Amino acid sequence: MLEELRITGLGVIDDTTLRLTAGMNAITGETGAGKTMVVTGLGLLFGGRADAGRVRSDPGRAMVEGRLTLDGADSLQTRISDAGGELDDDGSVLLSRTVTIEGRSRAHVGGRSMPVAMLSEVGEHLVAVHGQQDQLRILRPAEQRSQLDRYAGPEHEKLLESYRQAYTQWRAVVDDLADRRRNARERSQEADLLKLGLDEISRVDPQPGEDDDLKAEVQRLEHAEGLRTAAALAAQALAGGVEATDETPDATGLIGTARRTLEAQAGVDPALGELAARVEEAATLVGDVASELSAYLSALDADPARLEAIYERRAALRALTRKYADDVEGVIAWAEHARTRLAALDTSDELLEELDKERLRLAAQVAELAGRLTAARTEAAGRFGDEVSVELAGLAMPHARVEIVVLPRTAGRDEPAIDELAVGPDGADEIEIRLIAHPGAPALPLQKGASGGELSRVMLAIEVVFAGAGGPPTLVFDEVDAGVGGQAAVEIGRRLARLARTHQVLVVTHLPQVAAFADRHLVVAKDTGGAITTSGVKIVEETDRARELARMLAGLPDSDLGIAHAEELLAVADREKRG
Repeated sequence: MLEELRITGLGVIDDTTLRLTAGMNAITGETGAGKTMVVTGLGLLFGGRADAGRVRSDPGRAMVEGRLTLDGADSLQTRISDAGGELDDDGSVLLSRTVTIEGRSRAHVGGRSMPVAMLSEVGEHLVAVHGQQDQLRILRPAEQRSQLDRYAGPEHEKLLESYRQAYTQWRAVVDDLADRRRNARERSQEADLLKLGLDEISRVDPQPGEDDDLKAEVQRLEHAEGLRTAAALAAQALAGGVEATDETPDATGLIGTARRTLEAQAGVDPALGELAARVEEAATLVGDVASELSAYLSALDADPARLEAIYERRAALRALTRKYADDVEGVIAWAEHARTRLAALDTSDELLEELDKERLRLAAQVAELAGRLTAARTEAAGRFGDEVSVELAGLAMPHARVEIVVLPRTAGRDEPAIDELAVGPDGADEIEIRLIAHPGAPALPLQKGASGGELSRVMLAIEVVFAGAGGPPTLVFDEVDAGVGGQAAVEIGRRLARLARTHQVLVVTHLPQVAAFADRHLVVAKDTGGAITTSGVKIVEETDRARELARMLAGLPDSDLGIAHAEELLAVADREKRG
């Protein structure tokens, strides 16, 4: 639930705070006062597109902050905590969005800077916004199908996801098979070039790191005499010098003498014992070096034939790197990619036959799932239409009915079909919501048979039906009562109040009949006292609320007759809510 919303620097709103309640919150005000900025602020707070044109030049940035309670949203609390956000002790969380006049945007959740997508994720769980644009959206066939699929429930959604996966696989095989057949000549030419390259690389058979190893070996072979001399002199020095005899002590013997001498006095002074241990370590190290020098001299090769072979091998590797990559590792990677690409270029009869079998198998699966989808949608369409019709009866359309019709889909241009079944990413169906305005009237699609007021009520009826099945806890309606008046307006207010028993409802309205049902009434008012016109929001109660409803009724907030009418309207709404 949204507890509080603060907006600064957005449109005509300089700095204002909306304190909201758990029931129905009505937001009213003169035309141009800034009611739309409240909904715009909500959109920004929950990840909507940032429009720098709505940012006030002073202070040069707009900021929207909202405090939400997350009772029952355990998974969302965990998601925010895992992302680094902090929840308050009462389980609420603070969200904020800042937009500069240059168009830069920043988002914070629980005091932590986060991507704007995180705000969108929170909004999807907690808030559903419905405005006049939603009335236009519901006229689109794709949106009508989405509404029916949503109504059909989670098991239907799983079936739809299974269908989409099968459809994606089927289309991939269909497109792959068509491409292989259509471009067989070009694929064959590319494959021949790749095979030539792979043959050349296979003959050389380069190994990872080989070029560096060969370079090091060449350097040793080219400087073999100098290396031999250095190693021999070092070995002689460790053995006692160039003119050493059998009686001449070598380095190991001298070190051994030093160790024994020190150990003999270690009982007198332990420090000499420690030095003796270190001398022993030196003796071991010198012995190891002497052995390695001997092995090095034995392995040192100055074979001219080996040197020539290495020159030839390096020349062969350079020939590959000139053609295929910058180094040997790149050549090996090119070969791996070429082998993968060769498999993709295969146009052999055997492969085409296998692909065709796979196409037929997947086509049967897609057709079977599409049939199940159609059956499920047809069943859900009857229930959905009946429930929406019941709600319309309570919205001053007692004789109207809504029909949800499931129609065969029309295939798009160059779109493959399965045995004349026009399948698409969402099945083989088109969904059409039709309105029968009164008995004897034809069932017409919404875009042809519904007025603006009727469309508003159909959309509200659909939302009431969805609300009974759960959904986000906060619902926002932005002037969805446009084009409605009289008894229909009262019924919309009554329905929104009923919806507010289980959901938090925010409604931006110009109808006093709707605002009268609110548990909290907020008024957006202009302030023209300064050099720049600004707007703020205040809560109105008792006399002030009656005066606001009187203004909405007749444009006369101080009229005794208007105030009396407003008080009567409030009394009726109060009795309705209590009843």
